[in-house]
Amino acid sequence: MNKIKYILFVILFFNINLSVYSASIKIITKVDNEIITNIDIKNEKKYLLFLNPKLDQLNRDQINKLAKNSLITEIIKKRELNKIYDTSKMGSFLDSIEQKFLKNKNINNKSDFIKILKKRDLEYDNIINKLHVEALWNQLIYSKFSKNIRINEEKMRKNILIQFQNEKKKYEYDLSEILFTENVSENFDETLKKIEKSIINNGFENTANIFSISSTSKNGGLIGWVNELQISENLKKHIIKLKIGQISNPIKISGGYLIIKLNNKKEFKQEVDLENEVNQLIAKETSRQLNTYSIIFYKKLKKNIKINEL
Repeated sequence: MNKIKYILFVILFFNINLSVYSASIKIITKVDNEIITNIDIKNEKKYLLFLNPKLDQLNRDQINKLAKNSLITEIIKKRELNKIYDTSKMGSFLDSIEQKFLKNKNINNKSDFIKILKKRDLEYDNIINKLHVEALWNQLIYSKFSKNIRINEEKMRKNILIQFQNEKKKYEYDLSEILFTENVSENFDETLKKIEKSIINNGFENTANIFSISSTSKNGGLIGWVNELQISENLKKHIIKLKIGQISNPIKISGGYLIIKLNNKKEFKQEVDLENEVNQLIAKETSRQLNTYSIIFYKKLKKNIKINEL
């Protein structure tokens, strides 16, 4: 092959491959000047399935919509975080986020984590970046709104003592949740009907992914095991009526409505450590109030973002 033919071959080869590659990538959504492609959505679906494997029960359109909304949320959060934090100076904090995640997932070390991700065709750096965004967002919300938290510690202490003294048996509950608000375009009954229908068709966990505005949504709404002394009286009176596997009616709380699923329960007999129970209840109530502020702040940011569906 002479030099001219070789050059023509190389040009033709790259043109064909670039044409095929570009044809396989489509822009789905623009968030201001940032784009979300079909490849981004494909990768986000793998990430969401890693967090909640039951999502594979959803149809293609449902999971695509979840992935797209998840990416939009991440872009909006990152834009705000980049105004405030210099991650190059936060090494120890970000490292601690990864270690906490590994512990929660019962993964021994980084090497094992990388192997698990490879089996799911996921990139380690991409997953870690997502964890960092959520951790920094939580830190931002705390720094902005922690001064607004209102907790009556003495009342909590009295309630815990009353509960402990009045009941012979004590229980821990394994719980999941769906937190929702009334939609601007529909009333409460319409929103609730959609959620109830989704629970029947898709299961509670997948419905939490679709509808819940709580920080637990990506994990299928899972709260985990909670000591009954750490549950508010308003929620407890609904939970104690549930049998394992049952789902509560909507419970009105500040910031929206809560649907609780009782996954399991067990009796515990340890002596009460009053201060520990109070501290844990304060932590849960603080988290709940901060989640409400997080939702409000995010919606405010989103209003100022131009989102185009292409």
